Amino acid sequence: MAVERTLSIIKPDATRRNLTGAVNKCFEDAGLRIVAQKRIQLSRAQAEGFYEVHKERPFYGDLCDFMTSGPVVVQVLEGDDAIAKNREVMGATNPDDAAEGTIRKLFAENIEANSVHGSDSAENAAIEIKYFFEDSEIVG
Repeated sequence: MAVERTLSIIKPDATRRNLTGAVNKCFEDAGLRIVAQKRIQLSRAQAEGFYEVHKERPFYGDLCDFMTSGPVVVQVLEGDDAIAKNREVMGATNPDDAAEGTIRKLFAENIEANSVHGSDSAENAAIEIKYFFEDSEIVG
């Protein structure tokens, strides 16, 4: 197995309900280490830049509105096959389809307010981590 890093975002619906610790416990219980973390309020420009890949999709505006509606926790997770492990722990995007015990099944309010974001590939993980963190901030 390869040790990887991936970006994780705890979204505004989860931070509003004070679920940061509960969400992070799920990651840590699955063997992922948090090697960088900060709580931030995304500006509209930051949200639009981060989700630019979805710019042509009909949900883009609503997604940016949601992601700027409250603080988020951006973090870097590290571990064996961290990208796949993180996605497994998060569960399906739609919480109705998520497996029991996953973060989205446990905490998501709906398909948009689904509590967490995670990188979907090694290439995107590298891009997403660089979007929020300097190398010196990752202290694994």
